[in-house]
Amino acid sequence: MSLKIRGMAPLIQVFDMPASLAFYRDKLGFEVVQTSGQGDHSGWAMLRLNDAVIMLNTMYEDQDRPAIPDPVRKNNHSDTALYFGCPDVNAAYDYLLSKGIRVEKPYKTGYGYYAIDLTDPDGYYLCFQWPAE
Repeated sequence: MSLKIRGMAPLIQVFDMPASLAFYRDKLGFEVVQTSGQGDHSGWAMLRLNDAVIMLNTMYEDQDRPAIPDPVRKNNHSDTALYFGCPDVNAAYDYLLSKGIRVEKPYKTGYGYYAIDLTDPDGYYLCFQWPAE
């Protein structure tokens, strides 16, 4: 017998929840499905876009949050990558551009996928990809 798994929801730490929600919800189109209860200033939020689920959690309690993000910590986020299955990479590229997101043109990966990639406000790497036909 094997594990029966239906999805996955990575949890990432964010510096500024309102900025992260503005990016994931307002730019990428994720829907907020649950929060810890303080709207855009919640300490935790679960978001969904079609079959993709992601959870955001603030790095600091409000009273402990520094004025600006620690650049070392933000740089360390570059080793975290979130890959999203995206059947129409070209349409995603056009959509992201229309939302004012800087993104390079789609490219073919060395493993046979078309992809676009970008980083979120906290420096996490996001890739939208689909097998090349």
